[in-house]
Amino acid sequence: MTTFTSTTDAVGGSVALSALVGTVPLLTFFVMLLGVKARAYLSGATALVVAVVVAVLAFGMPLGLAVLSATQGAVFGFFPIVWIVVMALWFYQVTVLSGRFEDMRTIFDTIGGGDLRIQAILIAFCFGGLLEALAGFGAPVAITATMILALGLKPLKTATVVLIANTAPVAFGAVAIPITTAGVLTGLDPARIGAVVGHQAPFFALLVPFILLLIIDGARGLKEAWPAALVIGGSFAIAQWWCATYFSYELTDVVASLVGLASAVVLLRFWRPKGAEGVRTRLGVEKPPAPEGLTPARVWMAVLPYVLVVAVFGIAKLWTLGADVPAALAATDVAVPWPGLDGRLVDGAGEPITSTVYKFQWLSSPGTLLLITGLLVAVIYSVFTANGRFKLSVGNAVAEIGRSFWKMRFSALTIMSVLALAYVMNFSGQTIAIGTWVAGLGAAFAFFSPVLGWLGTAVTGSDTSANALFSNLQKTAAEGTGLDPHLMTAANTSGGVVGKMISPQSLAIAATAVGMEGKESAIFRSVIWWSVGLLVLLCTLVFLQSNVLAWMLPTS
Repeated sequence: MTTFTSTTDAVGGSVALSALVGTVPLLTFFVMLLGVKARAYLSGATALVVAVVVAVLAFGMPLGLAVLSATQGAVFGFFPIVWIVVMALWFYQVTVLSGRFEDMRTIFDTIGGGDLRIQAILIAFCFGGLLEALAGFGAPVAITATMILALGLKPLKTATVVLIANTAPVAFGAVAIPITTAGVLTGLDPARIGAVVGHQAPFFALLVPFILLLIIDGARGLKEAWPAALVIGGSFAIAQWWCATYFSYELTDVVASLVGLASAVVLLRFWRPKGAEGVRTRLGVEKPPAPEGLTPARVWMAVLPYVLVVAVFGIAKLWTLGADVPAALAATDVAVPWPGLDGRLVDGAGEPITSTVYKFQWLSSPGTLLLITGLLVAVIYSVFTANGRFKLSVGNAVAEIGRSFWKMRFSALTIMSVLALAYVMNFSGQTIAIGTWVAGLGAAFAFFSPVLGWLGTAVTGSDTSANALFSNLQKTAAEGTGLDPHLMTAANTSGGVVGKMISPQSLAIAATAVGMEGKESAIFRSVIWWSVGLLVLLCTLVFLQSNVLAWMLPTS
């Protein structure tokens, strides 16, 4: 039986040359996306073919093993990643089909005391964070942009606000699938990676509401409404840190968004901003129609899905009283040694590597937990119809699963092709060679580490894809420089957070939502320096966390 051991100097006995050749599939992917302007899934498929060729001709990997590596990556891309993404979208769609989602929108319209600035922050930041947690993939930008336009804000300013507001939640988007992906590909504990991200993203969560105030109403807005920005951003940041560190990294954005909203409600009972009417006059914005009044029962039913998802995930992740639910769920996982691959990829000592075993988490997957929660919501909504106004049948909710898969078909192909590419590059040694060469930067790598995630997300439009491409590289480079691999992998994820706002996909979605099709360049110019500035801030933070601020990182 043929075996294969990856090496870092497969090309000409040189790590540098091997790393250079190993970048060819990545360069192919980026050239296809940016130069040829091909669809993302075609770019991924083309790069995959190139990666297989490089693996065979340059790194000496048998063709059969390279192809089998791609199949394992593609299957992992479908389950659990596509499964989680589709279930997150479906869960959101259940609330839309029921009509209760409109009540959720009205809740955000109502809060804010009539102050356009605070309403925009709550919609773009808190509600956008909630949508990012459960739908992701452009939905937060599209939906919140239309809502803020309805408040009267100008199109360019609206697009800028929603893109920047989408910064803080991205790392934990779609039930934190970027972090889960990084954990699987690197073999690191995703909960630990999530906890480290939970010590980085909150800094942006605290800062972003102030930036939004500045964009909406300049220095005067900061002066008049800074307490709201502090309370909303501060409570969101604290909740992000706590949830990612102590509760469930998958639910971080859900919890943080709800806490931010609740904090705003409490604040506005005791404090009102100055100049609420003046800002509309200065910006030439007419006062929108008063939102429809909601009864307490309708408010509760609108919020119910998000309460239920926290409860279900809390039980699945933490419940140990009387029965160890997390252990019981984990016991249902099925380990599948990948046929034809397991046992044939060996390390330098001749021992088979363990990453060729595919774990089928049919019950413990966050996607399945979302399915269970969504079915509970559908049943409750089908019973409590409020005199027929909010009618949702369980059958229609189940049928929406198929429609959600269809909507995400191209995204699914992209995810599967990128994961197949990542597996081929990882198993053949291409990624390890690049990471070993990059480790030559030494301690300075800690500063530049987030740039990879920023670049990957800016090009692909997905933090998940950026982690698929670079997380194992980050881990290898970290180990070669004596840095914490969890910190560097988290830095890749957080780098994607500030890169999302300048990705072509995000710009196109924002432009369409605000009626600026063909003017994406204007939106790009309005956000690029915010993206670069936040990236520099993140690079500095990560560098300090790698040495003098190492005490602030979680230890387990």
